[in-house]
Amino acid sequence: MIILITGITSGFGKAMAERLCADGHKVYGTHRRATEFIPGVTYIKADSQKEEDCEAAVKQVLDAEGRIDVFINNAGMGIGGPLEFSSLEDAQRQMDVNWMGMVRFLHWVVPAMREQGGGKIICFSSIGGLMGLPFQGLYSASKFAIEGYCEALRLETKAFGIKVVVIEPGDFATAFTAQRKSVADPKAYEVYTTYAKSLASIEHDETSGLKPEYLAGKISKIVKARNPKYSYIISTLEQRLSVILKAILPASWFAAILGSYYKL
Repeated sequence: MIILITGITSGFGKAMAERLCADGHKVYGTHRRATEFIPGVTYIKADSQKEEDCEAAVKQVLDAEGRIDVFINNAGMGIGGPLEFSSLEDAQRQMDVNWMGMVRFLHWVVPAMREQGGGKIICFSSIGGLMGLPFQGLYSASKFAIEGYCEALRLETKAFGIKVVVIEPGDFATAFTAQRKSVADPKAYEVYTTYAKSLASIEHDETSGLKPEYLAGKISKIVKARNPKYSYIISTLEQRLSVILKAILPASWFAAILGSYYKL
């Protein structure tokens, strides 16, 4: 299969590119600042915040291969901190990278898949796209947007043989933790007295989380699946149970559980 993945320099993207290439697929991947290159993978320099880069990346694959069988929207970033102390610029950047970056690529991918008679679109959301995580509100908002967009896209493109899959990872040990931008204003720590404890808890859970290779193995199976599920929660059992609890418990009960977990 011809596969295009966004953001393959580290973490999920790198692990998926390595695994899918080893599976025998022809893999193209976008990057902004790659320093290491996976043998057999074709690298395309592209910034998901630039429409012309997204168009050029898709066109490069189509010109070379004539089709894109699987598109994996993985590129993203996180901004953390109390929402009150998060700047409007940070809010705009969070949505622009995580949500609009996906939209920019799909603007060119979807017509190509429709014309070729089908394809598979795999977009990365998060467990944070299923529940609003405290001190990660901007990130959760961007992932909620991905959930809603993909739910609509799935229905609209079903008749064209396009399958839309959403991936909802839990905590994984990747460079995402170190690269997260968090509010550093001392007043934020003074006003929100639980912020420091919550941030430490979040970072501990991530750095001790699952390995990206585990997720790549799951993606390998989804790529091969004839009829994949609409969404996949890829996480620890505890985190999968949290999603179930949110669905069945009264909102106030679940809020109390989530608040306790994040030491609020």
